[in-house]
Amino acid sequence: MTINCKGLLVDLSAPKVMGILNVTPNSFFDGGKYKNETEILSQVEKMVVDGATFIDIGAYSSKPNAEFVAEQEEIYRIVPVVDLILKHFPEAILSIDTFRGEVAKASIESGAAIINDIAAGNLDNNMFEIIAKYNVPYVMMHMRGNPQTMQTLTDYDDIVKEMLFYFSEKVAKARSFGINDLMIDPGFGFAKTVGQNYEVFQKMELFNMLELPLLVGVSRKSMIYKTLGTTIENALNGTTVLNTLALTKGAKILRVHDVKEAVECVALFNKINL
Repeated sequence: MTINCKGLLVDLSAPKVMGILNVTPNSFFDGGKYKNETEILSQVEKMVVDGATFIDIGAYSSKPNAEFVAEQEEIYRIVPVVDLILKHFPEAILSIDTFRGEVAKASIESGAAIINDIAAGNLDNNMFEIIAKYNVPYVMMHMRGNPQTMQTLTDYDDIVKEMLFYFSEKVAKARSFGINDLMIDPGFGFAKTVGQNYEVFQKMELFNMLELPLLVGVSRKSMIYKTLGTTIENALNGTTVLNTLALTKGAKILRVHDVKEAVECVALFNKINL
């Protein structure tokens, strides 16, 4: 199970870690944390040293009720960061967290290798065409609506069944465009209640029937800290528990704020399973 990242084949038979770098002023955990080039490079270096295979850059907060960001503003935030990182870390594999085709295009042309789309093309009709044109790996997440409306769209008859149908349709569409490298993300916290998040997690191995790499992002999310009655700042232990369980259910990429701890999860999982 490999993906082609700008000519580099990344083998996902052993799970990998994707470190999160938010260059937004308002992301739910680390928004506004990195204010200049030195701070950005310091964080990237830490994630690389700690063992991240991918760095996922986001410039539009997708937390519930996040404020709208204009397309050009998103490009303005992301492209200089891509340029900066690749200048200092030319071997870095950069993923871009965006649902906009033009942002994806500008990022790929600057050297990004993966597009991570929370909407799986639902919020931009040009996304599939752009992914196909540039032939980059594409992460398709499950979400209803958009970040402003998603938490009002949590009424499902059978959430896992609906998600499997959703992904089957998305995969078929992507294949029709000639997109080769696809990954799926269940979208924990997106158009799902806390209870629904755990129902999806419990049945997550069912997504393996799609025969695509599974990316899981539960890092410090409310499904953890609300359940434990704690805070985002104190949600690392819970994150580590769910990351470990996600690996046992087939996760191939862990998307996290805390790279070192996730890499340790993977190392111990591999010791037992590989």
